[in-house]
Amino acid sequence: MTNLRIKALLGAGCMSLAMIGTANAGGFSRGSADTDIIFEQGNFNMRSSVTYVTPKRKFNKNGNPQLIGTDYAEDYVIPSAAVKFNLTENLRCAGTLVNNNGGNAKYDFPTSSGKISEEFTTYESALTCGIGFDAGQGKLWLLGGGFMEKFDYNRVNSYAAQGLGNATLRLDGQEYGYRVGAAYEIPDIAFRGQVMYRSGTKYGADGSLTAPAAVLAQATAGTPLQAQFLRIIQQAGPNAPVPVDAIGVGNLPQSVEFKLQSGIAPGWLAFGSVKWTDWSQLTTLDVRSKIGGVTVSSDKYFWKDGWTVTGGVGHAFNDQVSGFASLTWDQGVGTGWDVIGDTYTLAVGGSFKDGIGGEFRGGVGFSYLGSGEETQYGAKNQGVESGYAIAFNGGYSIKW
Repeated sequence: MTNLRIKALLGAGCMSLAMIGTANAGGFSRGSADTDIIFEQGNFNMRSSVTYVTPKRKFNKNGNPQLIGTDYAEDYVIPSAAVKFNLTENLRCAGTLVNNNGGNAKYDFPTSSGKISEEFTTYESALTCGIGFDAGQGKLWLLGGGFMEKFDYNRVNSYAAQGLGNATLRLDGQEYGYRVGAAYEIPDIAFRGQVMYRSGTKYGADGSLTAPAAVLAQATAGTPLQAQFLRIIQQAGPNAPVPVDAIGVGNLPQSVEFKLQSGIAPGWLAFGSVKWTDWSQLTTLDVRSKIGGVTVSSDKYFWKDGWTVTGGVGHAFNDQVSGFASLTWDQGVGTGWDVIGDTYTLAVGGSFKDGIGGEFRGGVGFSYLGSGEETQYGAKNQGVESGYAIAFNGGYSIKW
């Protein structure tokens, strides 16, 4: 009975459920590919989940005084899905889909740079395989695979203060990468240690920028392109909307994550993870005109590398019902160019086996979002007070 409950707890995927704690992680991190499904019992497994996050962040300092005290953070949803199939007992592959990065903000009034809304997401589609070898009391796994990452970015800037209309920017693109890792597990005691490397991506996302001619003339001052916009101003006026083929240039980070879990007492499991993310790769997001390669706008980040640490315990109440609790700390990556601070998340959840091969999973997380302040923009520096976020997760898995 004890072994059955330990295995039930292992199948409950406490570590996967506890990833609700990273839904507000530093930088743009949201979800992670559910590659842990590779270790699940069964010849064919499917599981999916949705996490809904509602954050609250308010400005306490801003170059536009109207924004002080207003909340700019938008709710968002993180879908995740995974399918695993055994080619042989020791060769397994998993297809995964997840919203792995994102950011979403809407401002009641224009910021100092004119932004009134900004939304960015990446979706990762991946195939990861594992080859297992008997080793001692357990099994050694070599893991590896590739992914495609789809990038979407939308931004609206207001120039009403200059008597002009809005500027809209839309970018999209896709890049490819890989992950590689290794794991060792002893299923009888729910022990598993795993390390996984994921490569970064570099974008030259295509799109279009539509802005008033006067805005584009100012942005391209001193370049050959400016003459083109000055002619449009003479012919159609400064507020004439002008479409420009654009390209967005920026980097998203590589990462390394170590996970460890083990049974510690009858029906009890301890688990933890440490993840390093190379956010220092993201220095700026530059928008350039395809003609001439002139930089039209540049969002500055200059982040430092980030660390995410999670620890928790799980308990199998019986062969059907399991629960967990976890605590996550995520280091803020801001260096004065942004307002990203530390995040602390307490998450609880559980799972219920329905008796027909399926399992319901769910959880809730509460995050404390640390304050942050810019220091590099002088009078235009922004600051945010500490805030919070609540995340709700629900999902279902089935195996054959």
